[in-house]
Amino acid sequence: MSCSEEGAILEANNDLVGTVVAVQANFYQVKLDRKDNLVKKTTENFTQLLCTRRSRLKKIGQKVMVGDRVVVEDPDWTGGRGAVAEVLPRTTELDRPPVANANQVMLVFAMAEPDLDPVALTRFLVKAESTGLDVCLCLNKCDLVTPEQIERWRNKISQWGYDPFFISVETDVGLGVAKDSSPSLWEKLKNKITVISGPSGVGKSSLINYLIPDVNLRVAAVSGKLSRGRHTTRHVELFELPTGGLLADTPGFNQPQLECEPLELGYLFPEVRRYLEEGSCQFSDCLHRDEPNCVVRGHWDRYEYYLMFLEETIAHQEALQQKPDVESNWKAKMKSGGEQKLEPKLASKKYRRSSRRLQHQQLQDLCEEFDEF
Repeated sequence: MSCSEEGAILEANNDLVGTVVAVQANFYQVKLDRKDNLVKKTTENFTQLLCTRRSRLKKIGQKVMVGDRVVVEDPDWTGGRGAVAEVLPRTTELDRPPVANANQVMLVFAMAEPDLDPVALTRFLVKAESTGLDVCLCLNKCDLVTPEQIERWRNKISQWGYDPFFISVETDVGLGVAKDSSPSLWEKLKNKITVISGPSGVGKSSLINYLIPDVNLRVAAVSGKLSRGRHTTRHVELFELPTGGLLADTPGFNQPQLECEPLELGYLFPEVRRYLEEGSCQFSDCLHRDEPNCVVRGHWDRYEYYLMFLEETIAHQEALQQKPDVESNWKAKMKSGGEQKLEPKLASKKYRRSSRRLQHQQLQDLCEEFDEF
């Protein structure tokens, strides 16, 4: 059954359906879909319900994430509470940050203070590409650089395969309605769940405050010594845009880890994807490093970054292979009739009987202690 068919069935049954916009301990803030038959029951204060999870979902191990579409039962309109009874099928799922049904990742970087670093930007772009979501790039603080610098960066990033938005929260540049045929930032975010990410100090919280004035996120001053901001975001939460759509703010981090396979790394670069569309390498497991008849290897702008990240992913893979296998918590026990059954394994050496030799040694030590008295 498709998601649209399930939605039609739920609509016909007049079930309460909503989106989880925040998770706090074992409570879930659910924003309800607007329905005509609920107008009389709900108020502006209770378009969202604070819900718990049904024990049945806990027993089957059903996790409830920010962004999940859920069915709510037993609403208490007076207290603004309810219970999550069902989690609808997800279209996408991210582990870090834990967000379900996201449509795109919006990376926010600063043109200055701190200066735009192409290596750090590439690292974030590769990490965003690894999610499989659409990638939107926003370059903030463009009021601190010259128009010539903006144009140089526009041409460079265009060669990478991206069409960035150049904005300034301080001066409102690039945040209004687009004058030409290109879509505005508002249109890019409309009716989508967007995960915002980027290093600290680039103005993510300031941008969210601009887009959603009621949020009033704390904005941290950029450290003058390190040229980066203090971490101000503690958890993932969805914020509703006035024009439609939801923003998922994520904790700022400066060095995202590249955990993909070495063979997958090339496909996270739009330039590599273009080369492979036009031709093919001689070997299917080509790493585009020193293999013969490689169509990717060459003098394109980010090739040295690719080689740098390739070494990192190879080292990461080798480190994983050297790790010992995690000991299983279950053991197989043969029953009568040849039936095999799994039983919980006791902790290693925790319940093992001590040897007689050890018991004699301990007893001898104890006797010597008494003799000293």
